[in-house]
Order: sequence, then structure tokens, then C-alpha cells
Amino acid sequence: MGRGPPVVTVTDRPAGTGTGDGGPGDSGPAGGPGRTAGGLPGRVLRAAVVPTALVAAIGLTGVVLNRVYAGDLLTRLVCGAALGAVLVSVAARRLPSWLVAPLSVSAMLGWTGWSVRLAATSADLPGSFLDVTADAAANAVPRLLTAMIPVEPAPDTVLLPVVAAWLAGLAGAEVALRAGRVLLGFLPATALYIAVVYVVGPNAAPAVGASVVFAGLVAVALATARAPGPDPAAGLAPALRAAVRLRAATVSAAGVALVVAAAALLGPALAGRVDERPVDPRRYVPPPRVESLDENPLIRISGWALEPQQKLLDVSTRPPADGPTTIRLAVLSDYDGVTWRVGATYRTAGRVLPAGEPGTGTVDTVRQEITVAGLTGRLLPAVATPRTVDGARVAYDPQSGTLIRPEGLVPGLTYSVTSARERPDANLLGTADVPAGAQVARVLRVADGVPEPLRRLAAQLAEDNGAPYARAAAVEQFLAEHYRLVADAPSGHAYPNLEFFLFGPRNGGGQRGTSEQFAAAFAVLGRLTGLPTRVVVGFTARGDGPVRAADAYAWPEVLFTGVGWVPFDPLPRPDSAPRPVEEDFRPAAPSPPPSEVPEPTATLPATPPAVAGPGRVAAERTGPVPVWLGAGAAGLLLVGVVLGVLVGRRRAQTRTRLTRGDPATRVGGAWRHTTDALRLSGRPVGGQLSATEVAELAGRALAEDSGRAGEETTLTELAGLLNQAAFAPGTLTDAQADRARGLAEGYATALRAARPRWRRLLWSVRPGPLRWPR
Repeated sequence: MGRGPPVVTVTDRPAGTGTGDGGPGDSGPAGGPGRTAGGLPGRVLRAAVVPTALVAAIGLTGVVLNRVYAGDLLTRLVCGAALGAVLVSVAARRLPSWLVAPLSVSAMLGWTGWSVRLAATSADLPGSFLDVTADAAANAVPRLLTAMIPVEPAPDTVLLPVVAAWLAGLAGAEVALRAGRVLLGFLPATALYIAVVYVVGPNAAPAVGASVVFAGLVAVALATARAPGPDPAAGLAPALRAAVRLRAATVSAAGVALVVAAAALLGPALAGRVDERPVDPRRYVPPPRVESLDENPLIRISGWALEPQQKLLDVSTRPPADGPTTIRLAVLSDYDGVTWRVGATYRTAGRVLPAGEPGTGTVDTVRQEITVAGLTGRLLPAVATPRTVDGARVAYDPQSGTLIRPEGLVPGLTYSVTSARERPDANLLGTADVPAGAQVARVLRVADGVPEPLRRLAAQLAEDNGAPYARAAAVEQFLAEHYRLVADAPSGHAYPNLEFFLFGPRNGGGQRGTSEQFAAAFAVLGRLTGLPTRVVVGFTARGDGPVRAADAYAWPEVLFTGVGWVPFDPLPRPDSAPRPVEEDFRPAAPSPPPSEVPEPTATLPATPPAVAGPGRVAAERTGPVPVWLGAGAAGLLLVGVVLGVLVGRRRAQTRTRLTRGDPATRVGGAWRHTTDALRLSGRPVGGQLSATEVAELAGRALAEDSGRAGEETTLTELAGLLNQAAFAPGTLTDAQADRARGLAEGYATALRAARPRWRRLLWSVRPGPLRWPR
């Protein structure tokens, strides 16, 4: 009973050491009790295990992410960021904790700036360091997730991984080394590793080996973090020591049981998903898209044809070409019966573009330096198929082999393109087949609504030509022999436009068109005969020098198995006269369609010429009277619609003012309804007058117009309600607001009734109250 509490001996510990889950802080000072095992070198080695494992774990995230990058620059930059962050925390361990973050962030900015400069130099990006850095900071996330694989290490694709690696190293080092919580210290690195694996997704092989190494690093750090030392319960009384050890054993057993239960519950579910294809986060971020102007560049052909001398590009080709060089601008694969559209999915790409499957033809290398002059939009011209691009940041679609510049084209932009131009083997075309199935469904699709004459023509051309190449050649020959190429034909490639181009009367604008109609007609007729087709828009460069609008044209291409896309030229020869279509095909005469370009439609007849008959004679006698009657009816209908809209909006404005909101708002609306009535009557109210003065002025105005007196008293009551709303907010009631509405409507009705008849008719349709300031 006389025994005092047990005496516990406390050993002093250096400041900043921890006692948590076995961090390096548990190693005592040199020569301390229980800390001499292994000597100073052993303690130093043990203290270096955790920071080394932390650097290696974060560097491993760079290795995993680099699997979708070109080269090893990203791995080196991420490892440098991890090493720098941990070294700063180790060097500043004796400083107060609040100083470490500013020092580390300052060092991070320096390393990030150096990384951006190194990546910009490696990618050969133009522009100043500040411009490149600002662009990278603004577009780091979308460009990382939309970049084409393999991703080129550029400022915008390395900035986010470098910053994330440094911050993970800073947080992990502070928690593991300063607080001694090793397991928690590896949590930022683990989160970064999981994020990297998710970003890579299905675009690389599973990172099984890297994941095992990562787990091994964490296990080694935990195993070596706690140095051997005395039993912490050794100095306690036997009963207290037993309680402490029992509590530790209970906690350990509970932890083991929790881990085993989690493994039993989650293990089968995780094992069952090993063979599943991971989700690609890139599908959630839309890649760069073309502008509406570039969505259907085929309609630009007619505009360029009308301004043939407009300079669009300046081109220099190396080695010099023996003849004209074809430059692609866009590939249009989707047709809905109205419009051909670019069906490409563009991904941000570096200087080196991914190579496609090799063809069977001959390939030569073409290098061009192109300077943009008058060409607008985002589509970037290049010889097919581009392999490297210097001088411009581009996005690339490997399916079509076309480029865009997401920032848009500007005059003076100069870039170099090295392309692998493939010439198909002509010996294989005669026996080549065409592919079928879901992979080429988009270039075989025929939209609903095909005119019957087009179907009949396609069937006639395919009737005696069984081989795919023979069918394509038959369509090409038919168009080249029967139609005329002109520069002033109106734009349009919808079904009605193509029907009129193919079968319209020659003296009425039919059977003539630009390369737009020739290429579109070939592609549609080809699909009707079972050929996968598409339309390409581009230019012809004749040596070094300018490329003008007259050099722009469109041509069709057909896909052959084992050969690839083969271009065709359905344009007539300059020295040939077209044969009448009626010699080989006689469909029913169609009516000409409206053109997609409004201006030239006036040159087309309303209907094709027909044999004169009683109805035609009657129409000629009537002259333009039906036209004027139709125009007059349309004008009256338009005026009626405008007046109806004005009346509806005025009534909606009045209803909103007088019935919606709290009582104070409705009183203010009633007052605005009154002042608008005064303004409609020709007596606008100045802003310098008080509400009472305005009420007196309104009463005199009504008395002068109608001969009625006493209205100023009524509006004085309304002015009082307005002053109450302004100087005693929250005191108005719904009844007072309804009273204000009645006063305003009564005054406006009386003032309108005093107007002349024609002024009363215009009262409700004047648009003034809709735009007058409040």
C-alpha cells in the first residue's frame, strides 16, 4: 500500500526524430543506448535506405510512363525531379518544417524550367522560353491525354509528370523522414504510380514487373527503417509491461486479420480483372477538331476557281520534282447525301509521325518547305504520307495521313514536311479486290435518298465490269467523256446537285461542273457499285514557287486490298469535247436543284427545257404575275410574323414586371410600366425628377390629352408606394403591390385611349420598351 508509482527512465532523443512506424528517426545519436550495433557506417546506410527507396519508387513511375513516350528523356527528367525533391528534404531536415516547402518549391521551379528548356530544344520548338512555358502550363493536361503515341517529350508533355514527381518526393520525404511514418511516406509515390498506370492504360503492355519492383521497394524501406533497440516496455512495472505487450500483440493481430480479410475478399475480384482491357482515359478528352470551314473543304473549290490568281502557299521541294507534285489538304470519308465531311480524329503529335503499314508500291522521299500565304483554316497541306514535321506544332490522323495545326494557319507560317510518297504497283490493280466489313463500312456507306437515275447509271457501269478496278475505270472514263469542266459552276454535291450535274440539260447548266462535282459523283457512283471510296482536296505544285487558287482541285480515291488507296482522275482532257450523255444513258429528265451557293442560283433555270404545250403557253402568257403575287404574300407573312413577335415580347415584359418577384420588385415594375407609357405618348421623363414630380407631370399629361382631371392624385399614391419600397424595404405587402399594378395598368390604358387611332395601333408593337435603359 505504501509503494509509489513505478519509476520510468526516459532517454533523451534528438529533436526531429519520430517514434511511429519505424522511420529513420528511430535511430538514436551516436553512442546512445542500444544504437551502437553496426557503428556509424551501418547507421548511415540504414538511414539512406528509405530516401533511396523513395527516389527509386518515384523514378519507377517515370519508367512506366515512358513506355508511351519516344526516347528516354522523360525518364531522366522524372528521376531528376524525384532525386532533387528528396535531397532537398534530407539537406533541410534540421531546419524548421515550415521552411522546407518554400525551399523545395523554389528548387522545383528551377528544375522544371530547365526541363522545359531541354524538352523545347529536343523538340525543336520555335518561340521564346516564356512563350513556350506559358503554352505548356496552359495545355499540359489536354495535350498529354490527346497526344499521339509515341508521345514526343515536349514542354507540354513533360511539365505535368516532372511537377507531379517533385511534389510526390517532397510530400513523401517529409512524412517518411521528418515524421518517421514510412508507410504513409510512400503513399504519394503510390498514388502517382497508380495515376501513371491509369494514364498509360491499354496503350502499353501490363507493367507487372515494374509493379513487383515498386512493392519490393516499399517492403525494403519498411523492413530496414527501424534499427534494433531496447524493448520500450523494459523499464515498466511487470503488470504495466504485460499490458503494453498485450495491447501491441492485439493491434498486430488485428492488422494481420484485416490484411488477410481484404485479400480474401478483394483478391478474386482483382484476379478476375487481370485479363480485362484497361480503360483508356484519352477517350474522355476530346482531341483537337477542325473548324466548320475545314469540316467540308470541298465547297471551297468553286470559290477558289473564281479567284484563280489568289496565292495560297509558297512551296519549295527537295529534291526538285520532275513534274507536278500533289499536295493534300483534306481527306473526306463521310457522306450523308448532302455533304462530304472530314471524318478524321486528330491527335497531338511531335516532329516524328508514326509510320503506317508498308504498301506494295514504290516509295520515294519528298521534303518540302511550305509557307502559308492566303490559305485559312486549320488543315495543314502536305504531300502524302507525312513522316516528320518541323516548324509547326501539329495534330495528325494516321488513317487519312492528314495534318492540322490546332492554333490555325496564319500568313507567314513556315514549316518543313518530309513525306513518304507511295506509288501503287499498277500490275496488281487489274486483279486486286476491294475490302469489305465493319472496318471499311464508313467508306462503303451509301446514304438514304439516292436518286433513281444515279442507281441506274451505277448499275449500267458495273454491268459489264466485274473486277473492282474495271468498275472504277469505267466510272472514271464515263465522267471524263461526257461532262465539261468549268470554273464558274455553282458549288454543291448533295444528291440533287449530283443528279442535275449528271443528267441536267446542257443548255440549262447541267453536265458541267468543277472538280467538286466530278470527284463527288465518282465517289457516290463508286460506292453504288461496291467500291470503298473517298474524296480528297488538295493542290498541284508545279515546281518551286507559289501555289495559287487555280491549283486547287478535288479527286476521288478507291481502296484496294493489298494495294491501298489509289487516286483516279475523272476530269476531262482539255482538248476533248464531251459526248452527249444521251448517247449512252437516257434517264428521266430531272428538275435542277437549288445550289448550295446563293449567288449563282439565279443563272439556273427553274426547270429543264420541255416540249411546248398548252400549259407552257399559258405560263408564258401570264408572265411574272405569279412571282410578284408570291413575293407579296411572303412579304405580308413576314411582316405579320414580326408584328406578332413584338406583341408577344411586349406582353411578356409587362407580365414579368407586374406579376413576378417580391412586392417591392412588382411596385418598381409598375412604375416602369407607367414611365414607359409616358414615353410612348411622347413625354419622356427626365432622370432628375423625383417620383412625386413625375406623378404630377403624368397627371397633367393625361388631363391635357383626355380632358380628365385628378389623375395626378392616383399616380401620387403610386409614387408613395415606390418611395416606400426604396426607403423602407421589406414593408410592402402583396395587396399594395396589386394596388400598384392596378394603378399602372389603369393609367397606361387611359393614356393610350387618349391617343389618335393610328397611334393606338402602334402602341403595342413599338419595340422601344424592350430596349430602353432602366
